[in-house]
Amino acid sequence: MKYPMIHICIRVMDLEASEQFYRTAFGFDVSRKKDFPDAGFTLSYMTSAGLPFELELTYNYDQQEPYVIGNGYSHLAVGTADLESSHKNHLDAGLEPTPIKGLTAGQGMFYFLTDPDGYRVEVVRRQEGM
Repeated sequence: MKYPMIHICIRVMDLEASEQFYRTAFGFDVSRKKDFPDAGFTLSYMTSAGLPFELELTYNYDQQEPYVIGNGYSHLAVGTADLESSHKNHLDAGLEPTPIKGLTAGQGMFYFLTDPDGYRVEVVRRQEGM
Protein backbone atom coordinates (compact mmCIF):
# COMPACT_ATOMS: atom_id res chain seq x y z
CA MET A 1 0.00 0.00 0.00
CA LYS A 2 1.35 3.45 -0.95
CA TYR A 3 0.73 6.72 0.90
CA PRO A 4 1.72 9.66 -1.30
CA MET A 5 2.05 13.00 0.42
CA ILE A 6 -0.95 15.27 -0.30
CA HIS A 7 -0.31 18.51 1.55
CA ILE A 8 1.23 20.20 4.53
CA CYS A 9 -0.70 22.80 6.52
CA ILE A 10 0.66 25.90 8.19
CA ARG A 11 -1.37 28.53 10.03
CA VAL A 12 -0.89 32.12 8.96
CA MET A 13 -1.78 35.54 10.39
CA ASP A 14 -2.07 37.42 7.06
CA LEU A 15 -3.32 35.19 4.23
CA GLU A 16 -2.57 37.68 1.45
CA ALA A 17 0.99 38.32 2.68
CA SER A 18 1.67 34.58 2.93
CA GLU A 19 0.22 33.87 -0.52
CA GLN A 20 2.36 36.67 -1.94
CA PHE A 21 5.50 35.34 -0.21
CA TYR A 22 5.09 31.83 -1.65
CA ARG A 23 4.17 33.26 -5.06
CA THR A 24 7.23 35.56 -5.14
CA ALA A 25 9.70 33.17 -3.54
CA PHE A 26 8.78 29.92 -5.26
CA GLY A 27 6.26 30.59 -8.03
CA PHE A 28 3.44 28.86 -6.12
CA ASP A 29 -0.07 29.66 -7.28
CA VAL A 30 -3.35 29.35 -5.42
CA SER A 31 -4.87 26.17 -6.85
CA ARG A 32 -8.06 26.41 -4.81
CA LYS A 33 -9.44 28.34 -1.89
CA LYS A 34 -12.20 27.42 0.54
CA ASP A 35 -13.81 29.96 2.83
CA PHE A 36 -15.77 28.79 5.87
CA PRO A 37 -17.25 32.02 7.33
CA ASP A 38 -19.55 30.22 9.77
CA ALA A 39 -16.56 28.39 11.22
CA GLY A 40 -14.28 31.45 11.01
CA PHE A 41 -11.47 30.27 8.75
CA THR A 42 -10.19 30.16 5.16
CA LEU A 43 -8.04 27.49 3.52
CA SER A 44 -5.78 28.47 0.62
CA TYR A 45 -4.08 25.64 -1.27
CA MET A 46 -0.96 26.52 -3.24
CA THR A 47 0.97 24.38 -5.74
CA SER A 48 4.14 24.73 -7.75
CA ALA A 49 4.56 23.87 -11.44
CA GLY A 50 1.56 21.54 -11.50
CA LEU A 51 2.99 19.21 -8.87
CA PRO A 52 0.41 17.18 -6.92
CA PHE A 53 1.72 18.23 -3.49
CA GLU A 54 0.02 21.29 -1.97
CA LEU A 55 0.88 23.83 0.67
CA GLU A 56 -2.26 24.53 2.71
CA LEU A 57 -2.35 27.96 4.33
CA THR A 58 -4.95 28.14 7.11
CA TYR A 59 -6.18 31.57 8.12
CA ASN A 60 -8.32 31.75 11.28
CA TYR A 61 -10.36 34.95 11.42
CA ASP A 62 -10.12 35.49 15.17
CA GLN A 63 -6.42 34.69 15.77
CA GLN A 64 -4.98 37.74 17.56
CA GLU A 65 -1.50 36.57 18.56
CA PRO A 66 1.14 35.12 16.24
CA TYR A 67 1.26 31.33 16.27
CA VAL A 68 3.95 29.75 18.40
CA ILE A 69 6.12 27.75 16.03
CA GLY A 70 8.10 26.21 18.87
CA ASN A 71 11.33 24.29 18.82
CA GLY A 72 9.76 21.15 17.30
CA TYR A 73 9.05 22.72 13.89
CA SER A 74 12.02 22.43 11.59
CA HIS A 75 11.30 23.51 8.00
CA LEU A 76 9.73 22.93 4.61
CA ALA A 77 12.07 22.21 1.69
CA VAL A 78 11.96 22.95 -2.04
CA GLY A 79 14.52 22.04 -4.68
CA THR A 80 16.18 23.88 -7.55
CA ALA A 81 18.83 22.93 -10.10
CA ASP A 82 20.35 26.45 -10.07
CA LEU A 83 20.87 27.34 -6.42
CA GLU A 84 22.98 30.44 -7.10
CA SER A 85 20.43 32.04 -9.46
CA SER A 86 17.63 31.19 -7.05
CA HIS A 87 19.54 32.82 -4.19
CA LYS A 88 20.18 35.94 -6.28
CA ASN A 89 16.49 36.14 -7.26
CA HIS A 90 15.48 35.91 -3.60
CA LEU A 91 18.02 38.60 -2.65
CA ASP A 92 16.77 40.85 -5.46
CA ALA A 93 13.16 40.32 -4.29
CA GLY A 94 14.12 41.50 -0.78
CA LEU A 95 13.34 38.12 0.83
CA GLU A 96 16.55 38.03 2.89
CA PRO A 97 17.87 34.52 2.21
CA THR A 98 20.60 33.16 4.45
CA PRO A 99 24.00 32.64 2.84
CA ILE A 100 24.39 29.46 0.76
CA LYS A 101 25.91 26.75 2.95
CA GLY A 102 26.88 23.09 2.89
CA LEU A 103 27.23 20.41 5.52
CA THR A 104 30.83 19.72 4.49
CA ALA A 105 33.59 21.64 2.74
CA GLY A 106 32.98 22.28 -0.93
CA GLN A 107 30.03 23.51 -2.97
CA GLY A 108 27.14 25.00 -1.01
CA MET A 109 24.00 22.90 -1.08
CA PHE A 110 21.24 24.96 0.55
CA TYR A 111 19.98 28.21 2.04
CA PHE A 112 16.89 29.26 3.97
CA LEU A 113 14.12 31.85 3.67
CA THR A 114 11.68 32.80 6.42
CA ASP A 115 8.03 33.42 5.55
CA PRO A 116 5.89 36.21 7.10
CA ASP A 117 4.88 33.95 10.02
CA GLY A 118 8.40 32.77 10.82
CA TYR A 119 8.27 29.38 9.07
CA ARG A 120 11.61 28.45 7.56
CA VAL A 121 11.85 27.16 4.00
CA GLU A 122 15.02 25.41 2.86
CA VAL A 123 16.05 25.77 -0.79
CA VAL A 124 18.15 22.74 -1.75
CA ARG A 125 20.38 22.16 -4.77
CA ARG A 126 18.79 19.32 -6.76
CA GLN A 127 19.91 17.46 -9.86
CA GLU A 128 17.55 17.66 -12.85
CA GLY A 129 14.93 14.91 -12.73
CA MET A 130 15.06 14.53 -8.96
